[in-house]
Amino acid sequence: MSEKHPIIAITGSSGAGTSTVKKAFEEIFRRGGYKPAIIEGDSFHRYDRQAMKKAVEEADKKGINISHFGPEANIFEKLEDLFHQYSESGSGQIRKYLHNEEEAQPYNQKPGTFTPWEDIEPDTDLLFYEGLHGGVVTPEANVAQWVDLLIGVVPSVNLEWIQKISRDVGERGYSPEAVTHTILRRMPDYVKYITPQFTHSHINFQRVPLVDTSNPFIARDIPTADESLVVIRFNKYRDQVDYTYLLTMIHDSFMSRPNTIVVPGGKMGFAMQTILRPIIKEMMEKRKKALGL
Repeated sequence: MSEKHPIIAITGSSGAGTSTVKKAFEEIFRRGGYKPAIIEGDSFHRYDRQAMKKAVEEADKKGINISHFGPEANIFEKLEDLFHQYSESGSGQIRKYLHNEEEAQPYNQKPGTFTPWEDIEPDTDLLFYEGLHGGVVTPEANVAQWVDLLIGVVPSVNLEWIQKISRDVGERGYSPEAVTHTILRRMPDYVKYITPQFTHSHINFQRVPLVDTSNPFIARDIPTADESLVVIRFNKYRDQVDYTYLLTMIHDSFMSRPNTIVVPGGKMGFAMQTILRPIIKEMMEKRKKALGL
């Protein structure tokens, strides 16, 4: 961890909704005038799209499990090295994973490939990571130890699956059967490498549906924000949060435990702004003081 070069990470499973949380942070950065180095977790996959497909086929033949959730398909050590280097010097090397034609076109590359590694732009205020492994800990790599603010995004698992199936079928052209197969193949790594991160996270946002999601594999639509509640659990900041203020600011919110507040799903964005803006402001003030600015 570093006051001079802080790191913020959003971590959550594929389909968890980390992209939505990312937008809330981007708005905070914009309003605060902060300059982040933005890191996408997919850029630390070990294989590009075609190589991953081949690796999965080869693993299946051998009866071995491989998924984007586990270490076989990721370079955790390089991610930790980036976090470590940035926390010390505000520098490091990054690349992008090009998901689709729109992202690939400016680079004159195919979708599903990586851009070359390049240096982080100088003079950034913080490093901001969004992806699967912002708080991962393995015997070989401890990414979580370098993160100053770790946010977990953890919808109830059936809702998570509904969101993933809807996205992968509607936006990426996969069949429901193919997405279901991927969910099943990833399950061992989900249990071993994804869920333990939420023990290390400083604040968790968990969306819970208020409609029937008992069979996510036949669901035709995603429960809306107004059909949900968001459970917000504080770990690192549990004794620093002004819960009375939050309850006053966020209409229809309530406390379910001494360190947990529940808010209407439609208020999630507002709740994030209310909770996170002062934390990030304090982080930036400490940075300026540490740098003598």
